[in-house]
Amino acid sequence: MELKLFDSELKVMDTLWKAGGELTAGQIAKILQQEIGWNRNTTYTVIKKCIAKGAIERSDPKFLCHALITRRQVQSYETEELIDKMFDGSRQQFFAAFLSDGELTQEELAQLKEMVSGLKE
Repeated sequence: MELKLFDSELKVMDTLWKAGGELTAGQIAKILQQEIGWNRNTTYTVIKKCIAKGAIERSDPKFLCHALITRRQVQSYETEELIDKMFDGSRQQFFAAFLSDGELTQEELAQLKEMVSGLKE
């Protein structure tokens, strides 16, 4: 299973995740046509790519698509890729860069402090 997904693949996965993990290919196509203007063939092509990567399993009836990976798995993978690529694998540098822009509200800072204090060593 490959967790590296392109933007188009993420749109299909996001549609599935929002629906609880299962929709028919036709339902996905209809939603993406309404939301972003994709035609049915585009959606089916992207679904096939997701199947090839092991992100989606398709079965009968009506080409029911089932998400095999979670949003959290993709987020974790993408975060690790970003940290490796931009911060030489250093989580400390990543957090320092994230916190240095000063855009966090006091509430967000308090929540982050609470998360960090809850981590086990």
